[in-house]
Amino acid sequence: MKSNNKQLRNEYISRINRVQDYIEVNLENELTLETLASVAHFSPFHFHRIYKALTGETLNQYIQRIRVELAATRLIQRPDDSITVIALDCGFSGSASFARSFKEFYGMSASEWRDAWSEADGKKMKIESKYRKHLSNIRKEFKAISFYIDNETKNQVWRLAMTKPKELETKVEVKEMSEFTVAYIRHIGPYAGDEALFATLFGRLMKWAGPRNLLNFPETKCISIYHDNPSITDDNKLRLDVCISVPPETQVDGEVCKATIPAGKYALARFEILADQYGDAWSTVYGGWLPESGYQPGDGVCYELYHNNPEEHPENKHIFDIVIPVKPM
Repeated sequence: MKSNNKQLRNEYISRINRVQDYIEVNLENELTLETLASVAHFSPFHFHRIYKALTGETLNQYIQRIRVELAATRLIQRPDDSITVIALDCGFSGSASFARSFKEFYGMSASEWRDAWSEADGKKMKIESKYRKHLSNIRKEFKAISFYIDNETKNQVWRLAMTKPKELETKVEVKEMSEFTVAYIRHIGPYAGDEALFATLFGRLMKWAGPRNLLNFPETKCISIYHDNPSITDDNKLRLDVCISVPPETQVDGEVCKATIPAGKYALARFEILADQYGDAWSTVYGGWLPESGYQPGDGVCYELYHNNPEEHPENKHIFDIVIPVKPM
């Protein structure tokens, strides 16, 4: 009986995940209860109750939060875009409705939020300590080493070093990437620095994939997708997907879901680091390389693409790429 209950719960969670994936790629469109219930294969009458019971938020609260948080991130990352353009791109019907929602969520206007982040000292506006900490992080000293065009691939390549607080080096390459399909297990909640969590999640995914002959290394890619900005979204609501690449026709079940990583232009930053340096690696890309690159974040998910098993590395180092969609400024 317990096994059947777990299978049923996993099926419900899988349907909720599909709805959240659908919302993420359709935020600029009208998202009706009927449409989302259809995605989940539930009746509209029951779906909103199921969603609240499993996530702790109503469907409308979730959609509104995701839209506001995405807008908050874009206000920082796209300083040349008008607030109205950002509001419309994030699915708000107009600047007035966006202004009300943003003020209600953050206690300040969108322009005050953007100004506070651009000041980068937290003095102009009282911002919660989590945001002030991130503002100080992006002021770390970075040193661009070189830029060149790879003769073989014709891709743009940068070499970059972060000198404080720890020495980190990376090579960033911007290139076109093809679409690929992943099978994933989703975790909602804190994850930073929790190696045991990642090991458990990947262990469950591998246990599912192995008997289905889906593990064919090195062709099989292992990645972690981060859907939310950890400097903005509450830790308890952060969405993390641990994934492996699979053929598009792969059938998934239970807690395992399937998604498509779209083709497009991406920046890949290669690191070889210790487990406690992931945050510094991300800061190197977003605070050091991105502002000097002529690019801004594009639409789509950011992820880590892993290239080794740290336990097999002589220094237990993690070799991986930070991958972010980009577009010209």
